[in-house]
Amino acid sequence: MSQGQQARARLAPAWPKDTLRIAFGVIWLIDATLKWLPGFRSSYMSVIMGEAQGQPGWLRPWFNFWIRFQHPDAMFLAYLAAVVETLIAVALIIGFARKLTYLSAIAFSLLIWGTAEGFGGPYTSGASDIGTAIIYAVVFAGLLMLSYYGGPARYSADYYLEKKISWWWRVAETRRSDPAQAAASAPAAAPEPQATLARPS
Repeated sequence: MSQGQQARARLAPAWPKDTLRIAFGVIWLIDATLKWLPGFRSSYMSVIMGEAQGQPGWLRPWFNFWIRFQHPDAMFLAYLAAVVETLIAVALIIGFARKLTYLSAIAFSLLIWGTAEGFGGPYTSGASDIGTAIIYAVVFAGLLMLSYYGGPARYSADYYLEKKISWWWRVAETRRSDPAQAAASAPAAAPEPQATLARPS
């Protein structure tokens, strides 16, 4: 990459990646709001048990394990799912602990995909998609990569916390920003006018 291309990359506006993160956070907030409704709690176990129906024999032990694990505490786990989704949504919107949030959300999305969505069931008759949670996991992975290449997010809580807490970048950034690069990307100050000496006539 030439120096001109590097300069353009450093001077690229920060708002598009922050807008993407915040918009995705709003989607998660809507989803989390639905999880707090009574209908989700009342149908929590029936959804998981329904997904176990029609699964191939080699996947039945997996679903049987999750049914046995969750059945005694189904109400608590339903509330826990609502809390986790709410925390992810808020962290996305305000830009808090972004790296930790993205990694945790990937794991959570894959867990949802492998239980409540039954891996999307592409191997079952009549399947029309592979589930939404796996797509969420891919979006979070994309945000993680965007964080690596785009650097600190200007419109985030992390941006200000990193100035106050020296180690905060470890939970917020995928790599530590180079101070020299940050200084190079900062707009250069206008040179001060130099006084001209009058020549003796």
